[in-house]
Amino acid sequence: MRRTAARAGANPVAHAPVPEPVAAPEQNPAPAPAAAPAPAPAPAPAAQPLRTEFPFELPRGYVDDSGTVHKDGVMRLATARDELIPLRDVRVQENPAYLSVVLLGRVITRLGTLAMVHDGVVENMFASDLAFLQDFYRQVNAEGHTRAAVECPHCSEPFEVELGGSRLGES
Repeated sequence: MRRTAARAGANPVAHAPVPEPVAAPEQNPAPAPAAAPAPAPAPAPAAQPLRTEFPFELPRGYVDDSGTVHKDGVMRLATARDELIPLRDVRVQENPAYLSVVLLGRVITRLGTLAMVHDGVVENMFASDLAFLQDFYRQVNAEGHTRAAVECPHCSEPFEVELGGSRLGES
């Protein structure tokens, strides 16, 4: 029900004023003991430089035109540009699976004694080496953020699941 104020000339209804709750008288608490000075914060661990290059060894190896097998290589961390530029490539636009070839050609900085590594080298690798490099790329660039700890709903046993995407450049 809604109450309205009494109008002038109308028969006012007398309302008993609602008493305000009365607060208990404040008691003086005992003075708090003087706080000991806070200990100095522990020195931060020495910052380690960011690791940007990662060595790898291909399972089979890339065979160049002269028959030399190249297995040892180095991959660098990918930048946003590395992942964006291949999207403009006509080959990638026509066939999205080609993204990993172009992307790996950008981030592999060394492979055996080859003077230069590019997407043409990557597209001529064995499928097992390409799969290895795709997985290695995800490990290097995700830095462990693609796995999550979960618990089995039936037996409560903890385990990890992979959350990463299925192709390079996906999360």
